Amino acid sequence: MKLKLLYIMLLFSFCKIAAQEKLEVFFDFDKYDINMGANQKLVDWVASSKNIEVQKIYGFCDWKGTSVYNDSLSWKRVKTVHDFLKERNVKIKPDYEIKGFGKDFEQSKIQSENRKVTVIYEIIKVPEPKTKEQLQLEELNNYLKTSNVGDHIKLNNIYFFNNSARLLPNSEPVLYELLCVMNDNPKLKIEIQGHICCQTRIGAYDVSPSRARAVWMFLIKNGINKNRMSFKGFGTSRPIHPIPEKSEQEEEDNRRVEIMILSK
Repeated sequence: MKLKLLYIMLLFSFCKIAAQEKLEVFFDFDKYDINMGANQKLVDWVASSKNIEVQKIYGFCDWKGTSVYNDSLSWKRVKTVHDFLKERNVKIKPDYEIKGFGKDFEQSKIQSENRKVTVIYEIIKVPEPKTKEQLQLEELNNYLKTSNVGDHIKLNNIYFFNNSARLLPNSEPVLYELLCVMNDNPKLKIEIQGHICCQTRIGAYDVSPSRARAVWMFLIKNGINKNRMSFKGFGTSRPIHPIPEKSEQEEEDNRRVEIMILSK
């Protein structure tokens, strides 16, 4: 079970994560239009930022002037920045928060630092594309859901050393996929079936039973009850393509491991 959980964590560790960030732009005294410095900062930010969503826009003023006047000026600064972002198709949350603080906040001793708009935004980290292993696991699960007792499912990308039942390391992803499927479906019972290619008659080089047994042993070693599985080798008796094969692809298709659904 621990092995299964570890593998699933490796496969499905991606998720949507939001990190909140802050951008500040500063205004000239008694102005709400965007000056050259603020414009460049906003342009650079928009150009370099991807997958962002604005959550809040706050406006501020320095201490000079009346509270009523500064409240109005801070709101105008907010609107100016909002319109700038909207014109450039920056994503803004539908219920975003806007507020003009005027001069009613803890002011900096440097007055130019108080004439500003603060944009609070989130960087949305989009899930990475699914890996090949994730897609294969989904495919195997989908086959299982739509299969009936007696159906055969080919295990793609099972590899062995030449004329041997020793599994190659690059077979591990699909083996762990099968392990996950067996753990997730405790009623599932299967027969593991080995097939070989190329030989016109069964002989000393028929490794199909031992290859099927190698998959069977992998599952047993990783906690699957042997009463849920059996294995059998069919040699070249059930080829997909007639033997002798006409291409390497036909050989590859014939040289395979399948599972047959016994019960589910």
